[in-house]
Amino acid sequence: MSTAFYSHPDCRRHDMGTGHPECPQRLDAIADQLRATGLDIALDFRDAPEATRAQLERAHTAGYVARMLDLLEQVKRSDEPRYLDPDTVACPATLAAALRAAGAAVAATDDVLAGCAERAFCAVRPPGHHATRDEAMGFCFFNNVAVAARHALDTHGLERVAIVDFDVHHGNGTEDIVAGDERVLMVSFFQHPLYPYSGAVPKGTNMVNVPVPPYTRGPALRETIEQMWWPALEAYRPQMLFVSAGFDAHREDDLGQLGLVEADYEWITQRLVALAERHAGGRIVSCLEGGYHLGALARSVAAHLRVLADMR
Repeated sequence: MSTAFYSHPDCRRHDMGTGHPECPQRLDAIADQLRATGLDIALDFRDAPEATRAQLERAHTAGYVARMLDLLEQVKRSDEPRYLDPDTVACPATLAAALRAAGAAVAATDDVLAGCAERAFCAVRPPGHHATRDEAMGFCFFNNVAVAARHALDTHGLERVAIVDFDVHHGNGTEDIVAGDERVLMVSFFQHPLYPYSGAVPKGTNMVNVPVPPYTRGPALRETIEQMWWPALEAYRPQMLFVSAGFDAHREDDLGQLGLVEADYEWITQRLVALAERHAGGRIVSCLEGGYHLGALARSVAAHLRVLADMR
């Protein structure tokens, strides 16, 4: 069965300014790497649709969705960028990009659950895991993975899903949305202390937060994952896995100080695929989050996709 790859040209048009690390060239680097390695022939490329207001409201408050859509529409009409915080900038193309990013995750969920794809990767931007129920922050406007996970639960009737977040930054937005929802188990590691300076104390019993110190390298992190993530995931037996796939824990990425390499991302993905095959019929939807060194990002995404597409 195919591995689907969701993206859209609108996601490249979102631009937060010269020198901003969350740049359109991130998607270019991934596309170039897939062509250079021949991985593109193993993937089923699909256009991301736009998420609907109702889909966004499964993860965010109705008031926040209304305010954000209105703000982004104003920015689009004015043709002038607007800062939401010092790091997060809306430009005229952000509205379409943000809707495509969340829509990709929803479409991937629908297709995987319908059996049209076994697994899926969403090469989208803006990322999502810092967007809380009612706040945009950390380059994020809507929480793509949380929208997709709630879609699987509320629309498709799944009873248990897991969210796995391996970005170097704590997925505070996702935690804010799903903490206390026992239909979701969220496991993550993240450098601590580091932006957004949260996560050391979980907000709910359905959270497995693993803060790790700067300069932690792959072998130590693998051991920590085995000890902290796996007992919880195996006991939970998720019916579907959602991945916040951030690649900024790579040793070449300047936005963090962890020491992962491509082989570590490959290992994590192998373990997730094996878990999904045991409990979830192989079903995985993975969404791009961080990763800002273009070369390291491209190679790490390729390592992740090679496993998802069973090209090992």
